[in-house]
Amino acid sequence: MIRLALLRHGHTEWNRAGRIQGRTDIPLEDAARQDLSKLMLPPPWQDADLFSSPLARAADTARIVADRDPVTDPALIEMNWGAWEGKFGVQMRADPNSGYRDIETWGWNYTPPDGEAPAALRDRLIPWAAGLQRDSIAVCHIGVMRVLMAHATGWQFDGPAPFRIKRNRLFVIEIDGDTWHLQTEPVRLLERPK
Repeated sequence: MIRLALLRHGHTEWNRAGRIQGRTDIPLEDAARQDLSKLMLPPPWQDADLFSSPLARAADTARIVADRDPVTDPALIEMNWGAWEGKFGVQMRADPNSGYRDIETWGWNYTPPDGEAPAALRDRLIPWAAGLQRDSIAVCHIGVMRVLMAHATGWQFDGPAPFRIKRNRLFVIEIDGDTWHLQTEPVRLLERPK
């Protein structure tokens, strides 16, 4: 069995503003860098293989909390939100002509205009995870985490998710061949000694 720990990147200005980021390479905000610099990986995760999305917000988060460079992998890049990237979710949700739908109602195959469906993410993420050789951490994005955690729990993007993704926590998936299991409790990052 291999354990895969998922960590969401720190805040960006677009996160704070409620803008949809997707693959737009928005950097960490300064406050997030400061907050992350006070945190570190808990044991035994300091020695796990370290991967991240190639987007700066994820790679920099990995570097800061692990004190080493991650291996970046394009499989971990965020979902392509297509025509919705850069827009404000609240405004789109309020406009009945926008066509916007919350991800909890997508099913596996809904695709935003010119974007990517959760099933497309799954098609690139499951083979990536199958290639892991030992316990690993992936610093990535909420879309990537939702897809991997949905695969582990059987959630079908058809209502409220059976998990809640928060920052500064490792969400651990146990992978044993084709059997995936999401551990119930996430593991908090530790405060660095002063």
